[in-house]
Amino acid sequence: MKERLQNTLSDKRVIAMVYVLFALAASLLSLRGTKTFVEGGLVYNNYNNYTIFEKSFEHLQNGQDLYASYPLEHWDLFKYTPSFSVFFGVFHILPDWLGLSLWNLLNAMVLLSAVYFLPKLSPYQKGLVLAIIVIELMTSMQNAQSNGLIAGLMVFSLGFLERGKTFWATLCIVASMFVKLFGIVGFALFLFYPKKWKSALYALFWSGVLLAIPFLFVDFEQYAKLYGSYWHMLANDHEASYGYSVMGWLNSWFSIEIDKNTIVAFGIVVFLLPFYKIKMYGEFDFKYLVLISILIWIVIFNHKAESPTFIIAMTGVALWFVRGEKSRLNIILFVGAFVLTVLSPTDLFPKYVRDEFVRPYVLKAFPCILIWLKVIYDLVMLKKEDSPTRQAA
Repeated sequence: MKERLQNTLSDKRVIAMVYVLFALAASLLSLRGTKTFVEGGLVYNNYNNYTIFEKSFEHLQNGQDLYASYPLEHWDLFKYTPSFSVFFGVFHILPDWLGLSLWNLLNAMVLLSAVYFLPKLSPYQKGLVLAIIVIELMTSMQNAQSNGLIAGLMVFSLGFLERGKTFWATLCIVASMFVKLFGIVGFALFLFYPKKWKSALYALFWSGVLLAIPFLFVDFEQYAKLYGSYWHMLANDHEASYGYSVMGWLNSWFSIEIDKNTIVAFGIVVFLLPFYKIKMYGEFDFKYLVLISILIWIVIFNHKAESPTFIIAMTGVALWFVRGEKSRLNIILFVGAFVLTVLSPTDLFPKYVRDEFVRPYVLKAFPCILIWLKVIYDLVMLKKEDSPTRQAA
């Protein structure tokens, strides 16, 4: 039985087929029915986030403010860059059933391809990572979110850097930034590779390209207004909530109300603690753990983190577990993450438990916070004589 499972997980075609089926299933489920976000409020479709993305291109073409409220079209605001709006012009011309399916397939296939692109992991380890995160990816895709895409771009960046393809690595990080700003943390990986000046030039190049794309549809005056509105939206959005984050955990467990910027600053300090180990910069294990730290950090220190965001953090958790030591502590931490982070939003948990315990006490984020601290500890304790070859689970 164990050998058959290992063979199945080692088969890229099987895993790819599962991901395609999950993406299509998520799209089909989203296309059915409607929902309201407040009792007695307007009725919206079940793929509201996709509608936000898709309608943003129409607003861009019409010279409208991308960051204004359009309650007759969708719930919530567009919170991405104008460049992302241009990207969604490709989907705007398609019927919703096809565009939504292709969008979810893009998220699934980028993440799958990125994991398979990583060096030094066996086919079984890669298959196991993808098996661990598929339920969390489903949560993201059912909400038509971009988080699978972001996770994939971050993982791809390490794969490209290890192959000396800095040009494409910078594209991955810059592209993730132009979807959600926290992607900028991914540039920390570039500290461990030579020719940093070249990386900086490539980053400037790609940033210039992506910044210029909206000029295909707007003039300079409208462009300036859009970015002014974008920054205003982000500033106001910063005060809106604690989310499934370190801030939310501290507030819900201990009634601590610390300024969010203070907590993020503390998180940056802890994140950077292992970077003093300059002699480890050339070791793959060190860079691999830093990638994992980044993937978890950008979620647990994001005051707007929601359940669908955690595909990014769980990608880090899965990468950490499959290649790490299978100590009792690591196993307990991983099982806690799988149960509370992955399974708690599903129907396996009674609604009462979700409403009274999981959400109020930020239990989805708690295991990821603990694992991130363990990753920081692993980075600090990692030595050159440690074997770079880890055993699969």
